Amino acid sequence: MPDSFDILKNRTDPGSGYGQVERGLAGDEGTRPAWAIAVLASVLIFTTVVDVLGNLLVIISVFRNRKLRNSGNVFVVSLAFADLVVAFYPYPLVLYALFHDEWSLGDTQCMVSGFLMGLSVIGSIFNITGIAVNRYCYICHSFSYHRLYSFRNTLLFVALIWLLTVLAILPNLFVGSLRYDPRVYSCTFAQNVSSSYTVAVVVIHFLVPIAVVTFCYLRIWVLVIQVRKKVKTNEGPRLKPSDMRNFVTMFVVFVLFAICWAPLNLIGLAVAIDPPRLAPRIPEWLFVVSYFMAYFNSCLNAIIYGLLNRNFRNEYKRIITSVWVSRLLYTETSRAATDAARSKPSPGPQFNNNESFKDLKERSLKS
Repeated sequence: MPDSFDILKNRTDPGSGYGQVERGLAGDEGTRPAWAIAVLASVLIFTTVVDVLGNLLVIISVFRNRKLRNSGNVFVVSLAFADLVVAFYPYPLVLYALFHDEWSLGDTQCMVSGFLMGLSVIGSIFNITGIAVNRYCYICHSFSYHRLYSFRNTLLFVALIWLLTVLAILPNLFVGSLRYDPRVYSCTFAQNVSSSYTVAVVVIHFLVPIAVVTFCYLRIWVLVIQVRKKVKTNEGPRLKPSDMRNFVTMFVVFVLFAICWAPLNLIGLAVAIDPPRLAPRIPEWLFVVSYFMAYFNSCLNAIIYGLLNRNFRNEYKRIITSVWVSRLLYTETSRAATDAARSKPSPGPQFNNNESFKDLKERSLKS
C-alpha cells in the first residue's frame, strides 16, 4: 500500500497536470458540482472587493485624519497593505483557476502568486504581533512609549517586520514548497513537501507570534482590571476611553485572525506530525473550508475598524460622502454640457465667396 503522504503529494504536484486530477467535495466525482464552484467563487469575489475597498479606506483615513496619524496606526497601515497584496494579484488568479477548473497560467505565475500569498500571510501575522507589542508598550509602559515609538523608530520597526517577512518566505523558493493545489485552486504552501519543514513553518510563522500576542494582551487585560478596581476606590490612574477602544479593536482583529487561520495551521501540523495515519482522515471539504476561511480574513480588519473605532467610522463616512458628491457633481456637469450641446442651433450651410444660394439651388436641380 503506497504511503498516504506520497499520494497527497502527487495530487498537489504541478507536474502531474496542474489540476487535471480527481477531486470533489462530495465523493469520487471528477469535478466539483456547480453549486460548490458558485459558493467558492462568491466568497472569493466578496472577499476581494471588500478587501480592496476596505483597506484602501483604512489607508486613506489614516493619511487624512490627524487623530489617526499616530505611531500605532503605522502598523495598521502596514497590515492593510499586507491584506491588499493578495487582493490585487493572487486572488484574481485563484478565481481564474476556479472558473477554468485548472491552472493554465504557467509555472512563473504560480511561483509569483504563491510568493505573494505567503508574503501577505506572514506579513499579516508579523504586523499583528507588532501591533500587540505596540499596544503593550503604550498601556503597560507608557512612560517610555514615546521615546521607544518615535516616528523614526516606528518606521524602522515596520521595515524590520517586512524584512523578516521576506526572509521567512524565501526558503520556500529553495525547498520547492510553492505549488498548485487543485483542491483550493491556489498556488500556495504545500504542506506535504517536508514534515519537518511544515512543522517549523507552523511553529515560527503562527504559534510563536500567537504566543507573543497572547502574552501582550493578557498583560494588558490584567492591567485594565487592576486600573478599574483602583478607579472604583478613587486610587491610581485612569485609562482614557479612546485608549481602551483602540485596544479592544486590535484585540478583536487578533482574535478573528487566530480563528480564521487556526484550522488550516492545525491541519498542516497534524498531517506533518503523522502523515500516514492522519492525512487520509482529513476530509477534503474541511481542508477547502479552512483555506477559504483564511482567505476571508483579509477583508475583515477594515470592517472591524469601522464598527469599533469612532475615528475610523467617521472618516469612512467623510471619504464615501466626498466621493459620492464628486461623482454627482461630475454627472451633473456632464449632463449640463450635453444638454447645452443639444440645444445649440446647428449652423446653416456654408458657401464659398463666389457661390450664391441661387447657384447652389440650380446645380442641385440639374443633378
